[in-house]
Amino acid sequence: MLQPVIIAGGSGTRLWPLSRKLYPKQFLTLVGDKTMLQMTVERLAGLKCLPPIIVCNEEHRFIAAEQLRELDIDHGGIILEPCARNTAPAICLAALLANEENPENNLLILPADHFMGAPELFCEAVVHSQAAAQAGALITFGIHPREPATGYGYIKMAEGHASPHPIDQFIEKPCTEAAEQYVASGEYLWNSGIFLCSSGVYLSELEHFRPDIFSACVSAWDNRSTDGDFVRPDCVSFENCPDESIDYAVMEQTDKARVTPIDPDWNDLGSWRSLLEQLPKTVAGNVETGDVLCRDSSNNYIHAQHKLVGLLGIDNLVIVDTKDALLVAHKDRVEDIKLIVKELDNQQRPETQQHREVFRPWGKYDAMDSDERFQVKRITVKPLAKLSLQMHHHRAEHWVVVKGTAKVTIDGVDSLVSENESVYIPIGAVHSLENPGKIPIELIEIQTGSYLGEDDIVRIEDRYGRA
Repeated sequence: MLQPVIIAGGSGTRLWPLSRKLYPKQFLTLVGDKTMLQMTVERLAGLKCLPPIIVCNEEHRFIAAEQLRELDIDHGGIILEPCARNTAPAICLAALLANEENPENNLLILPADHFMGAPELFCEAVVHSQAAAQAGALITFGIHPREPATGYGYIKMAEGHASPHPIDQFIEKPCTEAAEQYVASGEYLWNSGIFLCSSGVYLSELEHFRPDIFSACVSAWDNRSTDGDFVRPDCVSFENCPDESIDYAVMEQTDKARVTPIDPDWNDLGSWRSLLEQLPKTVAGNVETGDVLCRDSSNNYIHAQHKLVGLLGIDNLVIVDTKDALLVAHKDRVEDIKLIVKELDNQQRPETQQHREVFRPWGKYDAMDSDERFQVKRITVKPLAKLSLQMHHHRAEHWVVVKGTAKVTIDGVDSLVSENESVYIPIGAVHSLENPGKIPIELIEIQTGSYLGEDDIVRIEDRYGRA
């Protein structure tokens, strides 16, 4: 059987400020009405396969689970990486899980942040390649290059062989001159980062070429814990694992590597420029998302998330407006956005970590305003959801319900708070908030005190395993 493995780690810094470390691009809706993760899962509908295994960061677990729930699609487990260690260890964890079911199952390893305009062509290539994978090949899928792009790795196919082809050479991201030569020769493919192999063969090759990675992952897996749908490898063992990609650790070392060329209208949507190329444009060549008004402006990408954005006499820019950050960049410099992110990280600014609107397993909150001794949030709680039973050492809270009816517990006393009613939670009071109804509730929370950080939450009970 075919066992899909969706790798949903990564931070997507090149799509800042829309992509943040706690809400990266694989969970964003960039094309159409589905997120990148959801589109990857739906792509599997054209294949006969098992429910997908998801590998993601511990901090993204509820986002991934909620997006799968929205699709009403089963999964084969959500493996939570305690820290980022690249694709070779992530795939090893998934292979160890799959191996427990059947070591001869083929793993179809998919990044969660790719776009395919013709997924049926991809599915045909997977079906075509399964026999070779079953026979022991480690197959990657190469994209016929559309241009001499320097943001992708390249693969040189061996001549005189049927697909899947043996591989002559893996090439790292080249300079423009080299990329032009590769494309002109017709012998090279873009490295898509999509793989097909049996779990047993991958584990065997990884153990042979990188026993340090293999042993660290096996130790982390043997000492794992489970929490509902979530599988948590041992943190200490996994932190000791080297950081390495599957390309370096296995594919460039093994003699079992093969490549299947495909052309499914693929794009990794790794930058604002790639989105400008992919999305529908106006007559002037602009991509306009949100409330946008353009006059005498062309070839721009404009994403207006929070307010009206007007352009006059502007060409070749990327303009991305969110509730807490505004990016203006020339489209030829978008690969350097990581420099801005790095500087913000050096300044310990929160804008690289999360949005002003933050999602939680129970709903979300929007940090609307703050100063030294107060903070105002708009909180939305999903039907039948409940925040943790908690207390704070440094802040008091006032809750004003503006929609629905909330069940509030303060020091063991329950009460119902309806629209236009409020309640006060003193410093040190043990409290919780629950939505007992069938519609979302909304409330305004005013925090006051000497310290207002999210780490001033002492969770006593929590249905989401965070206590």
